[in-house]
Amino acid sequence: MQIAKPVGRNAPAIKYDILSALTVHALSQDKHRQRIVLRVITLITTRYNWRSNELSIGREEIARLWSVNERTVKREMAKLRAMGWVTVKRPAARGRVAVYELDLKQIMIDTSEVWPVIGSDFQARMSEGPAPDTNVVPFKIKPPSPEDTDDNVWTQVQSILHGRDPELWASWFRHLTEAERAGGVVTLMAPSRFMADYIAQKWTGRLLAAYARVDPAVRSLRFEAAD
Repeated sequence: MQIAKPVGRNAPAIKYDILSALTVHALSQDKHRQRIVLRVITLITTRYNWRSNELSIGREEIARLWSVNERTVKREMAKLRAMGWVTVKRPAARGRVAVYELDLKQIMIDTSEVWPVIGSDFQARMSEGPAPDTNVVPFKIKPPSPEDTDDNVWTQVQSILHGRDPELWASWFRHLTEAERAGGVVTLMAPSRFMADYIAQKWTGRLLAAYARVDPAVRSLRFEAAD
């Protein structure tokens, strides 16, 4: 599996491929998923800067584009962060709107089940290596180190994290253990306070996105240190 940066002479085709995957994925899902994917497409087509991977937009403007109130925007953007599709690049400050970025890699992973529906040519483009003159970031989902064949939630979460980014998993996530999971809250144990604080600050969204695939009841994470 691979994804190309939507820049250069092939940029229009790449953009259409990403939007096609999102659209067909939405149409294969229930009305709630359809709505949130449509809202993502709206942000992409109206405000997204493909070259810099930046979405500079305030909550008020999103509400206007989506025809909702700002409370709904806050809730939906939180869902998108939990899915791993959107991250905050720079938070909003006085006189400056927030800047978001899209994880196109995660979006394409989550829509890959509809690639055959779009067509064999589409599936081939997404699955095969790119042409030499395209600006492409290749990636593969490697076989996970933790086995995901049992019913252990944490083991499956680890497998998802490893499959998405083996290097990041090896550096950070593999050192975590799940200490408790109850009432929608998971307590994760790290070897040190530094690691616990760093992962909490940088990777909470990615961890929640992985949990969402295995146990949607998980809503928040708490990090503690073993030392």
